[in-house]
Amino acid sequence: MKKSFVLKSMLALVFVSVAVLGGCAKSDKAGKDAKSTIKIGGIFPLSGAVAVYGTEARNGVQLAVEEINAAGGINGQTVQLIAEDDEGNPEKSVSAYKLLTTRDGAKLFIGSLTSGCTMAITSLAQAQKVVVVAPAATAPAVTDAGNFIFRVCFIDPFQGKVGAKFAFENLGLKKAAVLYDVGNDYSVGLFDNFKAGFEAAGGTIVAAESYNTGDKDFNAQLTKIKNANPEVVYLPDYYSTVALIAKQLRAQGLNVPIVGADGWDGIVDNAGDEMLNGFYSNHYASDSTDGKVIDFVKKYSEKFNATPTSFAALAYDAMYVIKDAIIASGSADPVKVQAALEKTKGSYLTGNLSFDEKRNPTKSAVMLEIVKRDGKLVPVYKATVNP
Repeated sequence: MKKSFVLKSMLALVFVSVAVLGGCAKSDKAGKDAKSTIKIGGIFPLSGAVAVYGTEARNGVQLAVEEINAAGGINGQTVQLIAEDDEGNPEKSVSAYKLLTTRDGAKLFIGSLTSGCTMAITSLAQAQKVVVVAPAATAPAVTDAGNFIFRVCFIDPFQGKVGAKFAFENLGLKKAAVLYDVGNDYSVGLFDNFKAGFEAAGGTIVAAESYNTGDKDFNAQLTKIKNANPEVVYLPDYYSTVALIAKQLRAQGLNVPIVGADGWDGIVDNAGDEMLNGFYSNHYASDSTDGKVIDFVKKYSEKFNATPTSFAALAYDAMYVIKDAIIASGSADPVKVQAALEKTKGSYLTGNLSFDEKRNPTKSAVMLEIVKRDGKLVPVYKATVNP
């Protein structure tokens, strides 16, 4: 009986030891797997009024992540994009940020898209030393929260002046009217800088009319603009609103050129012939002959069955900028990545990029013209405008 008891006890100990060791092995493996993954928190408006922007941006990041992982990852680590939808709502941007940092432990972020949504999370990110790279938030104040906040798009003051310079110098027009959203910082900022740039060049603003966010009828403002006899109309807003304005503008017999900014991106799929003779500033041209752009457009079109807009290109660049900073620093630690980001200097899809003291990129802009080809509206490269 004693021998039997001892034998059973010894066997039990062996089984327990194996179980414990097996558990430790599983635990160690889980720990190693977690350490071998670099998590990128993505916040995008995947539904709501600007969902086309968010979907494009998420697709651009996802394409970059797939390319990076196919090439062996970053320093041997796999990259994982964990994306949340903020619906273009700043409060939901904050909720998405908190979820990604607490649930997923993300310390490196791409997003959100609009300036208001991005600024909703920047103070939190700065306080927690979390890196945020904004693909398309163009308001100057976006990076004011501190040195952990970067962007790969140019800012509104530059973009507004680009539009003014193009209208005055490239189109040779001297009298401009502006119709803008008085409640939208993006629209107001573009208007202010277009006006300053156009007048500095020697042009005249013959009418400046405003409306409120959500308005659908612009005929009263457009009547005043028509009576001012402008040679060009500047429309600094997002594609959905611009499409409505342009239709009413053309219906009033205003057939002058219309000029806008990157918020127009995607308008060719959401408007008609009223957008012909329309031009807008943007971050890249999909019909560029640059090898990197050709390769990107081919891969994106094959994967998503669509031509990528600037939002896809900027988000793609944001991922590669982060990748390069991780490689340069030898770590995915956000403090080390932040220091490496400040020293960024490289060639990306949207141009040669380096950061100034406010972590805004220094680069040129392109102007695109909306034309009709094979019965479909398409944006084509028109000119490059330097600062």
